[in-house]
Amino acid sequence: MKTQFDPKSHNGNSPRRKFLKTLSAGSLGAVTMGTSLGCSPEEVKEDKEKDKTPKKVLMKVGCQSGGTSDENLAFKARHGVYHIDGGMPEMIAGKGWDLDDSLAKRDACEKYGIKLEAYHLPLTSAGIERVTVPNIMLGKSPERDREIEMIQQMIEVAAKTGVHLLNYNTTILPVLRTERTIDPKRGNASYSTWVYEEAVKQEQPLTVAGEVDVDEIFERITYLLDRILPVAEEYKVKLANHIADPPAPDGFRGITRWNSPDVFEGIKRFAQLYDSPYHGFNLCVGSVAEGLKDPATEIFPILEWIGERKQIFNIHLRNIKGGWNNFQEVYPDNGDMNFYKVVKTLRDLEYDGMVMPDHVPHHPAEGSNLQAFSFAYGYIIAMLQAVGSEA
Repeated sequence: MKTQFDPKSHNGNSPRRKFLKTLSAGSLGAVTMGTSLGCSPEEVKEDKEKDKTPKKVLMKVGCQSGGTSDENLAFKARHGVYHIDGGMPEMIAGKGWDLDDSLAKRDACEKYGIKLEAYHLPLTSAGIERVTVPNIMLGKSPERDREIEMIQQMIEVAAKTGVHLLNYNTTILPVLRTERTIDPKRGNASYSTWVYEEAVKQEQPLTVAGEVDVDEIFERITYLLDRILPVAEEYKVKLANHIADPPAPDGFRGITRWNSPDVFEGIKRFAQLYDSPYHGFNLCVGSVAEGLKDPATEIFPILEWIGERKQIFNIHLRNIKGGWNNFQEVYPDNGDMNFYKVVKTLRDLEYDGMVMPDHVPHHPAEGSNLQAFSFAYGYIIAMLQAVGSEA
């Protein structure tokens, strides 16, 4: 018999909580304060040197692909992946997730020593015409209210399963790509590619949402979060939003994404909507890089800003060649970003969640998808060991 839950009566009537801006002393202020408290310059210098001591690696390799079948879980265990996002439990029409199926997924993972760390809410990157709860991002009431009640129930089911991270997307347009690029230097691997100029030439129509500006997007996001974040706080479930992929110029196909055209400013605006340890990011390093002109250098201030606020809940470690309006998704070792430095930055920020591949290059050879994921797992594990050896 399927177990069902009625949604909690969270109707979003309480005022939205804003982030409180805190000030931290700069290096000069720290030295002045230390001296005034009787610390010698040598002691202050020693303290600063201690701050540079490499920190312990708290993060772990993870994955979100393949589900919880015996075949996939055995594959993950063979490749050293013991933490996963299990996708989604079965849906109960009009209600939400099936708790019995969720518990079965957890038990299946535990047989292989794997921790079921996260699920994906049905707010996905598939685009407004393909998600099962479209009215939330269409801003259509009262239909969205019923969908939000289902999301509330899913948070409860996740918590009762021991899952305390839910990844989600707040997008209208799907993931945007225009073509594939063949790399003869990597065995003719095929890279998913976005070229904005080519997309414009395709003259694609508006979506069913019509024209939606960034303020309307944020209104719909806050309408949702005002009603589900209190439930997440009650059940201690983190809500991790994924960057819209890719950031795009204003008004492409009638939509301005919430993290466009300035991806860092969009991230700051979203981050500061709420002062809650359960409000943060499923931070796709690749998708952020897609909005930058020089990802190799510009990615680090963004990682540090979000990481210092403890709002990184999950990491997609995806590399690209290129950047704003023109890029290819490549292997983790041959993109423009130095992932050793990225992982070291995450270590120093004391990030303790999963680091996972999400998109990998393709090839028509049989089994190429699993080969690419295997390479990515090994690469991430090696990076974690390398930065861990410094501690």
